[in-house]
Amino acid sequence: MRGTYAVPYASRGSILGGAEREAIGALIASEDPLSMGSIRDRFEQRFREHTGARHALSVTSGTVALELAVHLLDLKEGDEVVVTPQTFQATAQPLLGLPVTVRFCDVDPDSLNLDPAALKSLVNDRTRAVLLVHYGGWTAEMDEILTLTRDRSIVVVEDCAHALGAVYDGRRPGSLGDIGCFSFHSSKNITTLGEGGMITLGRDDWAERINRLRSNEVDGDFAAAPGGLQLGRELLPWMKYASPAYEKVCSGVRRPGTNATLSEAAAAVGLAQMDRLEELVARRRWIAARLNEVIVSHPHTRVQRPRPGVEHAQHLHTFFVDGPPGMREAVIRGLDERGVEVQLRYLPLHLMPEWRDRGHGVGECPVAEELWFRQHVNLPCHPGLSDEQVEHLVAALEASLRTAVKGLSCLSSK
Repeated sequence: MRGTYAVPYASRGSILGGAEREAIGALIASEDPLSMGSIRDRFEQRFREHTGARHALSVTSGTVALELAVHLLDLKEGDEVVVTPQTFQATAQPLLGLPVTVRFCDVDPDSLNLDPAALKSLVNDRTRAVLLVHYGGWTAEMDEILTLTRDRSIVVVEDCAHALGAVYDGRRPGSLGDIGCFSFHSSKNITTLGEGGMITLGRDDWAERINRLRSNEVDGDFAAAPGGLQLGRELLPWMKYASPAYEKVCSGVRRPGTNATLSEAAAAVGLAQMDRLEELVARRRWIAARLNEVIVSHPHTRVQRPRPGVEHAQHLHTFFVDGPPGMREAVIRGLDERGVEVQLRYLPLHLMPEWRDRGHGVGECPVAEELWFRQHVNLPCHPGLSDEQVEHLVAALEASLRTAVKGLSCLSSK
């Protein structure tokens, strides 16, 4: 593998420029608070407008969003949760510390999303939730999935880390299931200075619990104190921050709170990035289209083709080499030799050591395993690539595919 690539994989999935610098500069020049201020409120309002969700609450990362979402499920010993295997480890990681049964559901061979047909055989009376990802920015088939879950009161959590900018039959990820979790990590379609996340949901009680947790308050059962003040001491006017707690009683704690507050500077950058979201996603789609033109012109390859009504956000560009053994590796080596960095995303979760320790392993999700180990290729596809880099990438892909196919022809003629 090369040390320096002419076409690198994304260290930044977005572009930061004048609008973001201006937003941070204005905040610094002001006397406004740098935490829990009006900019965060505006960023969350903008996100509600974009997704169509009733509530949007920002947090410090997509991982924290997923952890808090799983907490809302109130899972108990003996409960079951269905999870997609084709995703980053953060999607399922919060379940490792819980006494629940995790069932990995195989994926659709084209989208790499959770397969509704496979899901049907896994849900039962003990299933409490489904955790899915919109892989690479292609939304899962949510209507089919919800048909299987709604009547059973199974909560559907959308990991939308890849999907900002995607469309599903006129609707946006984050409002399709019960809870949506977004990431604004440096590699994502927009960023809030490297880290950040958002939780979207429709239930008022869940939003109240998330707001308490992210604000360093306890998630518990609170009620107004009978008879008013409980401590027998009068509060002074300067004790205003103590008043709400002073006037309540707690009958049980579900989880202690944490500080998951997205800073005002991060929220300011997020607002500026939302203004550019369509432009940034359009650039990704243009690069993907250029790559697909090359791929479909060669044998033993196939590209992702979402159905009408689904608009891919192209956080990842994925294609498949389904030729004879060795062809996928030949294509990847050819790209590497021509200065293109390739990263295959992701090792199916059920094969990770922590999940093997929980009894999972090879053969559990055969479609995901076959695709990842033998066919799956991810190419650089992000707006930080210059036009010259895109042309280099297209030429390298054409040459690598042509050489791999020619090599197979030579082998077959011997």
